[in-house]
Amino acid sequence: MKILGASIGSCVHNVGLLNFLKMAEQNGYEVIYAGAAVTIEKLVEHIKEHDPEVVAMSYRLGAESLKNLLFQLENLLKEHKLTAKTYIFGGTIETAQQAKEFSFIKKVFDGTEEIDEVVMFLRGKAREEKDLQRFPQTLRERVDFKAPFPLIRHHIGLQTLEETIEEIKKLADSELLDIISIAPDQNCQQFFFEPERMDRSQDGAGGAPIRTREDFVKLYQATRRGNYPLVRCYAGTTHMVEFSKLLKETINNAWAAIPLMWYSDLDRRSTRPLLEAIEENMEAIKWNAQNNVPVEVTDSHQWALRVCHDALEVATAYLAAFAAKSLGVKDYVQQFMLETPAGISPKGDIAKMLAKKEIVESLEDEDFRVYRMVRTGLMSVPADPYAAMGQLSVSMFYGWCIEPQIVHVVAYCESMKRATSKEIIESVKMSRRAINLAIRGVPDPLKDEWVKSEKERIKDEAILIIEAIKGLKSGKDEDLLDPHVLYKSVETGILDAPALKGFSVAKGRIKTQIIDGLCRSVDDEENVVPEKKRLKSILGGWIN
Repeated sequence: MKILGASIGSCVHNVGLLNFLKMAEQNGYEVIYAGAAVTIEKLVEHIKEHDPEVVAMSYRLGAESLKNLLFQLENLLKEHKLTAKTYIFGGTIETAQQAKEFSFIKKVFDGTEEIDEVVMFLRGKAREEKDLQRFPQTLRERVDFKAPFPLIRHHIGLQTLEETIEEIKKLADSELLDIISIAPDQNCQQFFFEPERMDRSQDGAGGAPIRTREDFVKLYQATRRGNYPLVRCYAGTTHMVEFSKLLKETINNAWAAIPLMWYSDLDRRSTRPLLEAIEENMEAIKWNAQNNVPVEVTDSHQWALRVCHDALEVATAYLAAFAAKSLGVKDYVQQFMLETPAGISPKGDIAKMLAKKEIVESLEDEDFRVYRMVRTGLMSVPADPYAAMGQLSVSMFYGWCIEPQIVHVVAYCESMKRATSKEIIESVKMSRRAINLAIRGVPDPLKDEWVKSEKERIKDEAILIIEAIKGLKSGKDEDLLDPHVLYKSVETGILDAPALKGFSVAKGRIKTQIIDGLCRSVDDEENVVPEKKRLKSILGGWIN
């Protein structure tokens, strides 16, 4: 595809245009630069001579003078039958606003756009392809389409279905999100297939009150505009396979997020006994794998939210990924929830996340592909909006150290209220700026000896936990897929967290504390307990 670029009229400013043309060339366009201060008549001559599919114009000198130029250009294009081409404009906010008044100009840039937005335009809309060809509708294809930029995800679920639908339309039209996650209320997640058990006084609590199959279809249809984002939905907490089928059939679920152990009497988000929940959750993971739906297994950050120590969080990430791979998942989403638990330092966070990345990706092969998804941890987001904006931007910047393919943005307002399209769009813009700065280059964290040594220590201790769990049966890898072994790992206290004390089937005996920026297992005097010592206290002389 050929693109012709020129600064028009008497405008000699060309740096922005040249940067745009360079990006076009990098994305497969044949580029022709006509120069600066190109008269309208000369521009039309260039168009006739080179016959480009796309014409990029720049002008920065003032709105009124641009108006006259564009009137003149529009008339000449009509006269020479050249209006069918794709015309785009770049300038200041003032001149861009004027350019938007001319219908023959398809796209206007005013300098507020991030680089990924410009690149996505070049890869998509400028090519005049059909909507669904322009924007891939599977996770793997969308990741590849947008690389090296990550997919941007946010969730939404307001008090009413109608509000949620209208806000989703605004998000899709903004073209800032690649993935919209539907957040149903707890009634939907737990009782969609048993509506008679719903407490209707709780409708809308925690998400949108979705009650019928048609509601899901309406939500999906609201996204069929703008950049046609992928759509996914929080999983049900019961009827896991049925819920997976529903989401596949109604919203083309971009990926399923299913726990291995949770949504059980471990966290009381359902009444399922833990062993039964593990078995049913595995069936749901397997169903999604068989039906080509990517899967995220959410256990590691669920443990982190209960203030588990760092090695246990990493060990459960491995258990989850191992189960997914063993159950046939091809495309696997690994979430990296930053700043969880609260108080962890950025360098400690990076060490832990790099340990998680390495141990999970050790399972990768040609049949098992891991997608890294980073997010700000809501536990650490302050209630002051400006402090929250700072926290969001900082976490997104240092989170780039793990080079995620997906960024799950958490709106800065979520410690105060549910996010509407306004706050979501603002938060996405903050995050994208931080990410695009980080993409230019950040220091290698593994050059820091402390980060490197702590990453190795966490990995080694996580492996001890994994081996201890296998030791509950025969010591073989396949033991990690046995629901009875996984249940016993909780029952014995191998897997444990302080926030589960007196609340669930877990022991809740372990103590943890933030020490030197990391969450460590400690004794009653708050001295660090090495993992080997902790496991020996549980298993006796079994572990060497």
